[in-house]
Order: sequence, then structure tokens, then C-alpha cells
Amino acid sequence: MAVTTEGAPAPRRKTLGETVRHRPEYVLGPLLLVVILSVWHGLVTWMEVPSYIVPKPYEVASAFYHGVFKGNYLYHAGVTLSEALSGFFIASSLGLVLGTLIAQSRLVEKTLYPYLITIQTTPKIAVAPLLIIWFGFGMTSKVVIAATVAFFPVLVNVIAGLRSIDREKIELMRSLNASKWQMFRMARLPSALPIIFAGLNVAIVFSILGAIVGEFVGSKAGLGNVILQANVNMDTSSIFAVLVCLAIIGISMHGLMGFLQRRLVFWGNSGPPS
Repeated sequence: MAVTTEGAPAPRRKTLGETVRHRPEYVLGPLLLVVILSVWHGLVTWMEVPSYIVPKPYEVASAFYHGVFKGNYLYHAGVTLSEALSGFFIASSLGLVLGTLIAQSRLVEKTLYPYLITIQTTPKIAVAPLLIIWFGFGMTSKVVIAATVAFFPVLVNVIAGLRSIDREKIELMRSLNASKWQMFRMARLPSALPIIFAGLNVAIVFSILGAIVGEFVGSKAGLGNVILQANVNMDTSSIFAVLVCLAIIGISMHGLMGFLQRRLVFWGNSGPPS
């Protein structure tokens, strides 16, 4: 039996069969992708669909390869990601501050919440042209649109999280003469963090959506701009390739937020699936 330098038995590595039994998603996930791509290729080939309507999977893969390694997809992806992250950080900061104020004060809630609801229910695609006019075709307008789209999920989850604390904890801390700041820092905030992170996880994906909407309306760079150019040229393979890039960015951001939540909110059990 193998031993480590400390004399303890070395951990036994799981076999492939054990891995499949305990984590079947490791096999089912890639298998589902293979099935989807096979059905896609088979239907397009059987129905003789032109490439400018629906390309074959290998044509999308070729466009993705050339765009990333021989084209400028990485530059445009960097632009879109910068816009989305900037909007996300602005939305998160405002959502945390306003959500905390609303959760702590009924007066602030009754004063501000109707206006916030009005902003949220206004279609962002309808407001985007105005923001382009006000802030120009550069990065600023895209950041504002991304922040507007990502703001409300953070706000709602901050309010819900801060109000979800067990009243018995609050009463206990009051009996110990804890100040409002101590109750917030030691009871309300730790209890709310899992719910807040759920909102942040949604917001970071929404921020990418907001950046793309802004680029559709008016932009000089970004993946949304690439989609528009490919659409003009009826280059459907490139459109699908850009969608793959956006999916990769979205999944990466979702995974990053999940990682941060598991590290920072280790006591919570309501985080996103890993």
C-alpha cells in the first residue's frame, strides 16, 4: 500500500467507472453536446439548408477558429467584456447601497421604490438610442446600458436578503445591546450574502446582454458590432461563431461568481450549482 512521506495512506484515485457513477454529468453533458451537433448537422444536410441560413457545425467551428486565432474576435471580445464588467460594477455598487437603504428604511422604500420599478419596467432597447445620443458611440453609453440592465437583480436580492434574517437573531443581539451597525455587520449581512450573490450571478450575465444591446444600437467595436457586420454580409457562420464567444464569456463569468461565492460565503448553501 502506497504511503505518503508522513506515513499516512495515499488517497486512492477514482476509476472511470466510479467517476461516471458519482458525477454522471461529466459524461452526460459532453454526450448531449455531441447529440445536438449530430442532429444539427444531419438536419441541415438532409434538408439541404443553404449555409447563409443555417451553417453546418464544422463551418461554425472554422469561423470561430479564424475569428479567434487569425481575426480580431479577441479584441472585440475584450471591448464587450470591459463594457459589461464596468456596467456590472456600477450596477452592483448602486444596487448594494440603495438596496441596503431601502431594506433599512421604510421611508426610503416608499420614496424611491416606485421610481426604481418604473425604470426597471421601461424596455431597455427603447431607451438605448437615447443613451447613445446622450453619451456617444464610445464605451460610456454601453457601460450605462449594461449597468441599467444589471442593476435591478442586485437591488431586489439585496433587499430580499437583508430582510430574510431570522427575527430571533435580531432580538438576541438587541438583548446584548448591539448597535445597528453591529447587527448589520454580524447578523444581517452574513445572512443576506448567499441571496445577494445569487443576484450578482444574474446581474453579471445581464450586463453582457446590456453591452450587446448597446453595441447593436450604435458602436465602433465589440462583438455586437461584429454580429451587425456579419449580418450585413450574410455571413451566418460568423454570427454563430460570435454567439459561441458570448456563450463562453457568459459561462466564464457565471463560473467566476460561483467560485467567489463558494470562497467568500462558505456558510451558505443556496449558491449557484457548480
